[in-house]
Amino acid sequence: MQEDMRLSVFAEKKDKQLIYYPEKCIGCGTCVQACPKGNLTVGAVGAITRGLLDADFLEMKESESCLVCGICAKVCPTGALEMKQEGKTLTDMSYLSRAMKPTSVNENCVHCGLCEDICPQGCIEVTREISADGKLKLVGKTNIDTECCVHCGWCAEVCPVNAISVEKPFEGRWTRDEDVCQTCHTCVEVCPANAIFNKKAKPGERVEKISHRPDACIYCGACAIACPVDAIDVRKTAILPNVEKKGVLEKKLLEAPVPNAILRTCLETDEDACLGCGNCVIVCPVNALSDRELAAGHLNNMDEKALLGVKNGRISVIDQDLCGADGACAMICPVNAIWLVKREVK
Repeated sequence: MQEDMRLSVFAEKKDKQLIYYPEKCIGCGTCVQACPKGNLTVGAVGAITRGLLDADFLEMKESESCLVCGICAKVCPTGALEMKQEGKTLTDMSYLSRAMKPTSVNENCVHCGLCEDICPQGCIEVTREISADGKLKLVGKTNIDTECCVHCGWCAEVCPVNAISVEKPFEGRWTRDEDVCQTCHTCVEVCPANAIFNKKAKPGERVEKISHRPDACIYCGACAIACPVDAIDVRKTAILPNVEKKGVLEKKLLEAPVPNAILRTCLETDEDACLGCGNCVIVCPVNALSDRELAAGHLNNMDEKALLGVKNGRISVIDQDLCGADGACAMICPVNAIWLVKREVK
């Protein structure tokens, strides 16, 4: 499978190469936390996940400055970063993705298909047919693509016969500021483990804006990086697999805040196409955080909004640097008059 993937050579030094596989990256920024040179950047996770920006989650600032030490590859939970020496992949147990036990299924499997239905990454395929020996049972195969598995544990949880084994990469702590959260759903969409969701409220019931499933969470931090208003905090508290030299990696990761998302986008507008409806102004989570009454008819207030406003019946970008690259404005615009473009990392 790996040979069919797109890859980027991030850095080279002597006989070593640092390789990046964008398809395996979940935008968690764990590698950015660990980089001793601060040479890796992550950003625009929301816009990229939503298909609003043609880019990769991860970039390297200066390949010449990279030590090619491999720390970033060692902490990557999905194997999106890989070290090669003399053209051969380094596969020792000092790499988290290698030390982690692959998700596996045993002979107790009844091929019911629940794991296939629930897998958030779509990496399980079940083939089944009715047994031909006269017994009331299904026969077939359950195949797990370990290259795209994020070890969330959904499959093991729903398996009715406990046939699936999963080892998670991290333990951690997930918190969210209810007052800061603007329910933009960026975190829900970027979560690789389907660990964040909206509860359905019963009539008259008050529920939290965004809910968290601890048993599914892998504490990667992608949600916190993608949140445009910094309402989420994720901390890793333990590395679970038996990784060689675990202490070195724990010093880099445990209790460390997720890295700041680099602003890798610019908002562009088409004033001629704009209807001046203000949908983008209202839906922008940065605007909503700065103006609590925005969605309650405050749109036409003459005071300037934080990020997006309407002036003379046309959209106006007030402060590009405040953009969280979530893309909510582009998604709601009825005439495609606002969109995100990629800008170079400095």
